[in-house]
Amino acid sequence: MAQRVAQVVVVAVTKPSLAKTNQQTGRFRWGLVFAGVLGICVPLMAAVLPENRADIMYHAYSGGGLEVNGPSVLARKSIGKSTSLWGNYYVDTITSATIDVVTSASEYIEERTEKSLGTDYLYDNTTLSLSYTNSVENDFNANAVNFGISQVMFGDLTTVTLGYAKGWDVITATGRPSLREEADRQKYKLGLSQVITKNLLMGLNFETITDEGFLNNPYREVRYLDGNGGYAKEFEEYPKTRTSHAVAMRALYYLPYRAAIRGEVRGYTDTWGINGNMAEIGYIHPTKQGLTYEISYRVYSQNNADFYSDLFNREAEFTYRARDKELSTYSTQTIGLGISYEFKKYGWGFIDKGSANIFYNRIQIDYENFRDLRVEGVTPGTEPFYSLSADVFRIFVSAWY
Repeated sequence: MAQRVAQVVVVAVTKPSLAKTNQQTGRFRWGLVFAGVLGICVPLMAAVLPENRADIMYHAYSGGGLEVNGPSVLARKSIGKSTSLWGNYYVDTITSATIDVVTSASEYIEERTEKSLGTDYLYDNTTLSLSYTNSVENDFNANAVNFGISQVMFGDLTTVTLGYAKGWDVITATGRPSLREEADRQKYKLGLSQVITKNLLMGLNFETITDEGFLNNPYREVRYLDGNGGYAKEFEEYPKTRTSHAVAMRALYYLPYRAAIRGEVRGYTDTWGINGNMAEIGYIHPTKQGLTYEISYRVYSQNNADFYSDLFNREAEFTYRARDKELSTYSTQTIGLGISYEFKKYGWGFIDKGSANIFYNRIQIDYENFRDLRVEGVTPGTEPFYSLSADVFRIFVSAWY
């Protein structure tokens, strides 16, 4: 569900603000993964267009029986002094043998292709942004349009941003030819960034998302007691609407020896009864040799949705029923490490400078009321709780021209 400003760590890929959620396929929330590894983004305190640049990245995620990897190419070019255009091509090759898959179906392999185009227009101290994203896979087609406006004021010390995104999805299901559903999504964003001192930047952001339509996974099932000491299954059933609110506070403090400490806290709540909290701290250390090191630690926790249960008492016990582990009560811990090297600072042909970057994240997820059905021979509802560890790698090269 993710989401895509000067950056402490330059990003080689932007994810759509209104993309397919893991409720649709049981996949890991890539938006959350990248939000965790990329670190805090603090807007520049001056209205300027982004620099001309190109990025090539390879990403890989492995954990919980899910393998996701693929390339991404991003290019940005200014036209005149007031307009900047960019395009992004992003591919995920997905091999899924997650606990959801192996307990109800068989391993599958598929590919998701995402294409994005966007533009930024600068007028005095105001920047207008517009982009379109299309994401396609065999059973899902997602489209999103994003619009944003950013205004710098008070001597370039304050930046106010407003954003709106509209998404529309078409959902089908392999093996269920009669299923064809739609979902509409809208996102509203408000942000404030402020220079507090010469060394301290702070930002406050608020976001509201409204979803309407088919919001659950057409493949996932809930389980219920069958009256014979075992359990049976039926398809999930979700409400047709969902509204969520999130607020985040970010800070970046520059240390005397050119290093920086960054921090973020974030709160989340929605009409499905989920409340989540996240906190992250990171340290960034550049060297005179052109190397930049980064380390971060992130924690997240949430309670389950009102209609979630690992085991229902009977068939169709309630109007709405879910057993998606991402709607359960769980907590995560993420450790991030990264290193970047800036090369050719004085130019190389048409290239002004470049950088090579590698980032690694180790993620631990512990579920508190989602049980591991792969354990057999036990009474339903007494299986051990599920947990997983995941590794995320990103390797990319950036060039400014």
